[in-house]
Amino acid sequence: MKLGFRVRSSNPSVRMALDSDEREPMAPPYNVLITGSTKGIGYAFAREFLKAGDNVVICSRSAERVESATQNFREEFGEQRVWGTTCDVREGKDVKALVSFACEKLKYIDIWINNAGSNAYSYRPLAETSDEDLIEVVTTNTLGLMICCREAINMMLNQPRGGHIFNIDGAGSDGRPTPRFAAYGATKRSVVHLTKSLQAELRMQDVKNVVVHNLSPGMVTTDLLMSGATTKQAKFFINVLAEPAEVVAEYLVPNIRSIPSNGSTKPTYIRFLTGLKAYSQIFSVTNLFFHLGLLLGQEGTDTCLKIKEYCILAVVLWSWVAETERTRFTVTVKL
Repeated sequence: MKLGFRVRSSNPSVRMALDSDEREPMAPPYNVLITGSTKGIGYAFAREFLKAGDNVVICSRSAERVESATQNFREEFGEQRVWGTTCDVREGKDVKALVSFACEKLKYIDIWINNAGSNAYSYRPLAETSDEDLIEVVTTNTLGLMICCREAINMMLNQPRGGHIFNIDGAGSDGRPTPRFAAYGATKRSVVHLTKSLQAELRMQDVKNVVVHNLSPGMVTTDLLMSGATTKQAKFFINVLAEPAEVVAEYLVPNIRSIPSNGSTKPTYIRFLTGLKAYSQIFSVTNLFFHLGLLLGQEGTDTCLKIKEYCILAVVLWSWVAETERTRFTVTVKL
């Protein structure tokens, strides 16, 4: 015997999203909102969507950066394709104002990307971390994400088209330890849990046209990442595994756009850097230094062997990742 239940809301804005089990594909161009999008991967996302012909709303806490980024985009893509405004995602009133601004400019939002995040540019043991840095990290990455998800869902429930929300993960999201930035790792672990909880809530309400996804850009060479490159080992791993924001965005944006274009109502976890890909890159570097040592002879071999030690250690650490990756649920990857 199969038992089941369905929760129906008395909220008319929720009922609007309950029309059918199937969604009609959304035809591009798309209206896109990206938080934390005046620099780094957020800026690269915005530019890639604009290149694809979409319309974009960008935001940041800094009015100066918003003005500069908006001007840069308008010079390249035209006046009527991109709009910018200030927003502190930690403040509910700011996010509500962001929604009003986006609806005023674009009427509706198809894709909302929660990219705003912070590590307070601080890499030290938790015992040495200031109250101010802890508050900065937790309120931006956790409270800010919750506020943005709440407002995005409420907005999309009132749109006949619905919409897609993408929450960006980070180091720690898979449950592995993040020493020297423990608070950041803890907040990113919560991203996955929050996304799953929101997916469950929408299923309980039988909402089909508002979908929450996870998005994993991997290691991106941004100010946020480079601020932690304080050791030779850290710099080595960044050089091997990290990619420029533009490269990551070039891969992820078409995958993001493919979800509304095919009418998918299933939550997706889109990844750029998987365990298998990382293992492959490290192995390739190890092999390179092995052959380089042979070419340089004894004099150059000592240097190559020292660097190769990092490679070998990395291969050991990542080998089990490659094995467990095969058993994970199907995701979009770049190999």
